[in-house]
Amino acid sequence: MFTGIVEEVGRVVEKSDLPDAVRLRIRGPVVTSDASPGDSIAVSGVCLTVVDVLPGGEFTTDVMAETLNRSTLRHVGERPEVNLERAVTVDRRLGGHIVQGHVDGTGRVISRTPSEHWEVVRIALCSDLARYVVEKGSIAVDGVSLTVSGLGNDAGQDWFEVSLIPTTLAETTLSQVPVEGNVNLEVDVIAKYVERLLSR
Repeated sequence: MFTGIVEEVGRVVEKSDLPDAVRLRIRGPVVTSDASPGDSIAVSGVCLTVVDVLPGGEFTTDVMAETLNRSTLRHVGERPEVNLERAVTVDRRLGGHIVQGHVDGTGRVISRTPSEHWEVVRIALCSDLARYVVEKGSIAVDGVSLTVSGLGNDAGQDWFEVSLIPTTLAETTLSQVPVEGNVNLEVDVIAKYVERLLSR
């Protein structure tokens, strides 16, 4: 489990093809400082297992085809910087919200509106995910815990907005995502359980 509070921006330094998967070598000195093989690290919101910890603050991890198909990691060569977070420990404050690292799908940035103290980012998403998103609720975007500041639908396209403060822009990769760029989305797991229970 994760909190959506990014610990550092890492960089994918190598991508190797495997049968039905890829192996990534990622530089992240903070998250590797106490990492061991088998540990979980969220990479831009995707929970991945550490295969090896290497010198120089690097680790390797395998990404299976299903994960590549559901996330932006299939395009990691285009944007090699990634948000990194270690799994939460029981003695740590839950500063964001409950994030599993199980990406539900991707969204597309359709506008960025800067202001003096923050930037409003509008993200389009499919209707299957939009039903779980509520104003003032939580959502993880590329592994960053954010509060939904607006919702809407234009010409049949669902979208939501998040307001990014300077700290978020400076300490995550969200400042680098261009308009028309894709991001990983994980909706609030509680909403999915509530829907499942009510449907029965």
